[in-house]
Amino acid sequence: MIREDIRNIAIIAHVDHGKTTLVDQMLKQGGVYHENQQTVDRVMDSGDIERERGITILAKNTAVHYQGHKINIVDTPGHADFGGEVERVLKMVDGVLLLVDSFEGPMPQTRFVLKKALELKLKVLIVINKIDRPDARCDEVVNEILDLLIDLDADEATLDNPILYVSARKGTATLDLESPGENLRPLFDAILQYIPAPEGEAEGPAQVLISTIDYSEYVGRIGVGRITRGTFREGMSVVHTNLETGVTSSQWRLSGLYQYDGLKRTPAKDVSMGDIVALSGAEDLSIGDTVCDPARVEGLPFVKISEPTVTMTFQVNDSPFAGREGQYVTSRHLRARLMRELQTDVSLRVNDTNSTDAFEVCGRGELHLSILIENMRRQGYEFAVSKPQVIYKEIDGVKCEPVERLVVDTPQASAGAVIEKIGRRRGVLEHMSGLDRVRLEFLVPSRGLFGYRSEFMTDTRGEGIMSSVFERYEPLKGDIPHRNVGALVCHETGTSSSYGLFYAQERGTLFIGAGQEVYMGMICGQNARPDDLVVNVCKQKHVTNMRNASASEDAMRLISVHPLSLEECLEFIDDDELLEITPKNLRMRKRILDANLRSRANRQSNS
Repeated sequence: MIREDIRNIAIIAHVDHGKTTLVDQMLKQGGVYHENQQTVDRVMDSGDIERERGITILAKNTAVHYQGHKINIVDTPGHADFGGEVERVLKMVDGVLLLVDSFEGPMPQTRFVLKKALELKLKVLIVINKIDRPDARCDEVVNEILDLLIDLDADEATLDNPILYVSARKGTATLDLESPGENLRPLFDAILQYIPAPEGEAEGPAQVLISTIDYSEYVGRIGVGRITRGTFREGMSVVHTNLETGVTSSQWRLSGLYQYDGLKRTPAKDVSMGDIVALSGAEDLSIGDTVCDPARVEGLPFVKISEPTVTMTFQVNDSPFAGREGQYVTSRHLRARLMRELQTDVSLRVNDTNSTDAFEVCGRGELHLSILIENMRRQGYEFAVSKPQVIYKEIDGVKCEPVERLVVDTPQASAGAVIEKIGRRRGVLEHMSGLDRVRLEFLVPSRGLFGYRSEFMTDTRGEGIMSSVFERYEPLKGDIPHRNVGALVCHETGTSSSYGLFYAQERGTLFIGAGQEVYMGMICGQNARPDDLVVNVCKQKHVTNMRNASASEDAMRLISVHPLSLEECLEFIDDDELLEITPKNLRMRKRILDANLRSRANRQSNS
């Protein structure tokens, strides 16, 4: 049976190419909002961190109605670190809208998500966005996309599909650049014509593959997926099974059935083949499980998620300030929280270590793990993390490391500095194009990009754009310098003073201001020289009853205080350092806090 009244699509693209903005306009023109209803931009980015950073982190479902058809839409992340979100939701749809910026053209993540869609035999509809940009180059971008499709062995039907030109900000679409569009009707019509309707057995025993897990305080775990067979009814008895593990649950009752309609999840009495459904009733339901009728227990294959490439150690905070600011501070709390994250994030891996207080957490990149850290600290967790490390593999007896495809867009004046810095980090320039703004394409080891972003922004004076995506594993490239500067380390525990900081700032850049509590071994700044330097930032001015000859001695101004963000802290710390995470503060510290013990350990390791 073919459900002609439904279309299931995902919108995939590189970061900042306008997916969420386009969904906003589709919702407006799809009749979701009432007339004169007040709306917010990027309504699908509902999380606090998503709205603060302007990025999509989690894939989300919505639906619009057009000419008697229901179009289920999945908005996906564009960052390579959240590629696992894209990979798993593609099992719910029959086609994708591939969104490409009219100036930037295909970027690393464009290639990644398009490759995954073609591997699953999904129909692809190409949409060129931001055609109202003054620097748009639509014709060149179309040729680049066609070259990419040919390179990825796309079939002739995909190459023959029309290309739509869209301004997501204005809410217009057209098939011909010569005749500007007035609304998104051409896009909706193309979806109905070129994205296939869902097919399956309408009368067989019910079956749905769970692609996403949500959570509600009222009903518990909620599984989301597309029904491949039969009809689910509220209250019916079902089981869930996993094809990979072969584990099948005992029977349980569907306590809730929901469908997506606009921005709401509405209760439903029954849902049939082709519908995207949310269901609840089982506490142990996981991504990749198949919920089915007990009369025919049959698991469905789940998409193979790409392996993590970066690892960090999460451990119990053991600094002198431990337990002051966090609500959850023990290893039991930390382990429970990480295991809970595994249930919703298929790209994450958590392994035990030799210590009961530390856990190895593996993810798709620094951003992937930093978002987890930020969420945990906002939820009241206190812990410490190590410097990110890449995950090595042994292939045919050769030690190999992850290599990423890095695309850089920079002013021509900065191109030389970028090429030189990436070359030092064992990167290889593969392609170079452009005149005023140069596009550079490198293959560079993942560990070579650790700590490079802030350096890149300095070299390009804030005008450069860089993005990368995992390419493949290659034999180890050799040593890569991580940090060519040392740290300013606190000499004692106390409160930082303007007097102490004034004399410390001559040695480098400060990360803290006056009046902050510090402890011995805590990092308070960056040394201008390669070695670490112990400084006393708690030093007070000697008090006498003599007047100063000059009042200028009292005017001690701190000129170089630069507090670091979470990502900057992760970039800065070295192998012998940790980052202390609390709900209120981020503190970098040495693993060995005492300076004498640290010197002794360094001498022993060198000998």
